[in-house]
Amino acid sequence: MTILIRGARIGGGDAADLILEGGLIAEIGTGLSRAGARVVDADGLVALPGLVDLHTHLREPGYEASETILSGSRAAAAGGYTTVFAMPNTSPVADTAGVVEQELALGEAAGYVHVQPIGAVTVGQKGERLAELGAMADSRARVRVFSDDGSCVWDPLIMRRALEYVKAFDGVVAQHAQDPRLTEGAQMNEGTVSAELGLAGWPAVAEESIIARDVLLAEHVGSRLHVCHLSTAGSVDIIRWAKKRGVSVTAEVTPHHLLLTDELVRGYDARFKVNPPLRRDEDVHAVREGLADGTIDIVATDHAPHPDEHKSCEWQAAANGMVGLESALRVVQQAVVDTGMLTWQDVARVMSAAPARIGRLDHAGTALRAGQPASLTLYDPAPVRAFTREDLRGRSANSPYLGRELPGQVRWTFFRGKVTVADGTVEGAGVPESTARVSA
Repeated sequence: MTILIRGARIGGGDAADLILEGGLIAEIGTGLSRAGARVVDADGLVALPGLVDLHTHLREPGYEASETILSGSRAAAAGGYTTVFAMPNTSPVADTAGVVEQELALGEAAGYVHVQPIGAVTVGQKGERLAELGAMADSRARVRVFSDDGSCVWDPLIMRRALEYVKAFDGVVAQHAQDPRLTEGAQMNEGTVSAELGLAGWPAVAEESIIARDVLLAEHVGSRLHVCHLSTAGSVDIIRWAKKRGVSVTAEVTPHHLLLTDELVRGYDARFKVNPPLRRDEDVHAVREGLADGTIDIVATDHAPHPDEHKSCEWQAAANGMVGLESALRVVQQAVVDTGMLTWQDVARVMSAAPARIGRLDHAGTALRAGQPASLTLYDPAPVRAFTREDLRGRSANSPYLGRELPGQVRWTFFRGKVTVADGTVEGAGVPESTARVSA
């Protein structure tokens, strides 16, 4: 199908027309026409490269009650994403070539986004011995990002060996920075609110100490390190110091750490229970500044779906995690675009180009130019409305934004020239998962 997009503001700039054909952007200009093309009116819409999420939990295989690769792909498309990196804490853990190739194939079958598997650093994510890093790198999935996310690679020798190993194929170790001894029994951020509520505190130093150790290890072995879901002012300072020192380190922040604070825990609503925990207002401002000045490289969702029974319970028993794919772009607009800290060109960098570069995906995050893959999203920044369950396209509803007013709406998403979201509606929505696929 040939698609003619009329009047889109590319990167938030001047309006232009785009012709999508054969899975590529065939032409960009003004006053374009093409006989027989499907016409999309994009007047007032911002055209961004298809978003890339470096930190998504799709739960399959093993935890399909929370999410499947198909349902998670639908959620991603609804949020403007065309590529997601799937975290390995599945069952079985994605620590072999066979599991990552299965995930890749399931993503291809769904057809909404490119699902790029992340491999575990250690066998079973137990932190005891290295997983089959080379085999996963050489597999059809071409894994380049490795993480025990959900579990910190706490042993410094194991972490050093992993950093050394991935150098051979230009891989990166993505660390979940959490000292397990400093967070035993922790329930929320350690601070004034935790003291008032009587909940065990999760100190900032538990994150910061691991980051400090790992940037020094990365410098020592000359390897690439990526820090997952950075959340404290001290962590921003450490990354800033490491980059000035020339260490090959990148870092991500989640949308929720850009907007929400630990004050929300006062209601004991488990939708706000997440790892790392929501921090102080001072930390929110610090991570915003870090994203704006380039210390923090990307925004990643840490989309973590859970069934209702894992959240509709007392705080201490509830699972950590929030869904975030459908809301990410709207939250980023509210936190850093509407506040003047980032432009839409910056958003394209931190939510598309940079995550693709860190993950070494040449076909994702590409600029909107003729000859590039036709993976893009058309976003309307104007409306402001409450985020509701109807906005969710995955299997779980553990969103911290339900009922909250958020700006913007993803109107169209195109994945390699295919329409996955049309005028705000996900293609195939309402069709059973067993039969729903995006047709070519």
